[in-house]
Amino acid sequence: MTGSRLSVFFTLITLITCSGYAQAFGFKDVADKARNLAGEAYQKPAQAPDFLRNLGYSDYQSIRFKPDQSLWRASGSRFQVMMIPQGSFYSNAVGLNVIDSEGVRPVEFDKTRFDYPSPELEKRVPADLGYAGFKLTYPLSGKDAQNQFLVFGGASYFRGVGANQTFGLSGRGIAVDTGLPSGEEFPAFTEFWMERPKAGADVMVAYGLLNGPSLTGAYRFEIHPGKSTRMDVTAQLFFREDIDQLGQAPLTSMFFYGENTLRPRGEWRPQVHDSKGLLVSDGVSGEWLWRPLVNPAKLQLSYLHVEGLEGFGLIQRDREFDDFQDSEARYDRRPSMWVKPLGEDDSGWGKGEVVLVEIPSGAESNDNIAAFFKPDQAAVAGASRNLKYSVTFGEPDITGQPNARAVRTFVGHGNANDDSGEALRLIVDFKGGELAGLRPGAAVVSQVSGGEGVEVIEHFVEYIEASDVWRLSILAEPTTGQPFRLRGLLNKDDKPVTETWTYFLGPETDLRGNPR
Repeated sequence: MTGSRLSVFFTLITLITCSGYAQAFGFKDVADKARNLAGEAYQKPAQAPDFLRNLGYSDYQSIRFKPDQSLWRASGSRFQVMMIPQGSFYSNAVGLNVIDSEGVRPVEFDKTRFDYPSPELEKRVPADLGYAGFKLTYPLSGKDAQNQFLVFGGASYFRGVGANQTFGLSGRGIAVDTGLPSGEEFPAFTEFWMERPKAGADVMVAYGLLNGPSLTGAYRFEIHPGKSTRMDVTAQLFFREDIDQLGQAPLTSMFFYGENTLRPRGEWRPQVHDSKGLLVSDGVSGEWLWRPLVNPAKLQLSYLHVEGLEGFGLIQRDREFDDFQDSEARYDRRPSMWVKPLGEDDSGWGKGEVVLVEIPSGAESNDNIAAFFKPDQAAVAGASRNLKYSVTFGEPDITGQPNARAVRTFVGHGNANDDSGEALRLIVDFKGGELAGLRPGAAVVSQVSGGEGVEVIEHFVEYIEASDVWRLSILAEPTTGQPFRLRGLLNKDDKPVTETWTYFLGPETDLRGNPR
């Protein structure tokens, strides 16, 4: 063999070795497992012992993984893996596996990888308990750091952050019947396979097997950490049963109160929320729709129709400490989360509805917000569905939105000339996009409409120099006992220059401070 051919030969061997983990195990293997599992009767996963499931939040948090026990730490890998202990609401074991040059190997449970709050608790932990999930670390804040940036734990939940952010809202693999009277089903990831990244790699791949009473699923996650953390997701679902409300790429968050709601009695902080609103992009109409979140008096489900989904997400637009004044929770550092379909349209995306679920909550510890895409095509027993999409955690600009945005919404009493006492004054401040740099007297025109039973008494727009915003002011009166719906945007030269702001209040949610 000549020298040049020998060089090519060893180059090919190197390429096969470096990328050969997928040869040992890949997405097709997980899909085969999910397909076979869908043909079997559903079996509930075994639960952790009662003493672990009954641990209080602080006691569970006192069980600490030892960072020096992280997978791949000894090799100095930029990606490292920390395991999650079972306990509290992490009640089921999840199989963890590593794919490397030696093949596929399980990550055996070892309770000495954790520090426990007491010797009594440690000795009661079974030696074969198993892990509840995993956390990924990566040097986001510097080459010598190992920052937690992505967590898979609890049912099909995962949480992520970009650089300099704190954990907040979550994503899920799938949602089943969320918000329906029949009750929600919580499919769970039961096993993961993690490809060991090459030295110096800035991308990592993991696979997940999902199982639930109504469906199974295979998932591939291509993980890109950085200023924003992005996951490119490939999924194949197999339906055991018909599903009334399938929620693709579901998001879960918390909204306790904000500038558009009453402040609970005794609360001094201006706002408390992980997400400020829902943003939806329709690729067919070109409309960007913004819905500020509320904490309703009763459960609210909103169905926002799209002809061709371009993306949707729960966005945290308030980025200043003064917006929250909370030095511990740092809600100003919570990430936004954006879902974008990838590849050619298939049965999984296209026409459908972005569903927003808002649940009454009396505390900031409750995740009371969910959003997901419900496709027009029904989920039928025996069928399968392929999905490709990206999920990005980061600052509000991860959406790529081009037009002006509603940065604040205020709601209160109507003006003094309103004799009925039922009218509401709504103030919406728009900023950015084509509004930036306009002279104060520019011909910006407001466009507002109300839903059934809502009378729009007046609306106008003015430039507010002090805050450099264009302020839309609306006076509207709802019909007693009926939902209150509004839509508004700003036009210039007969073309929209802002997103479409929408608002919805159930008849029981009062914003005037009146007793219910």
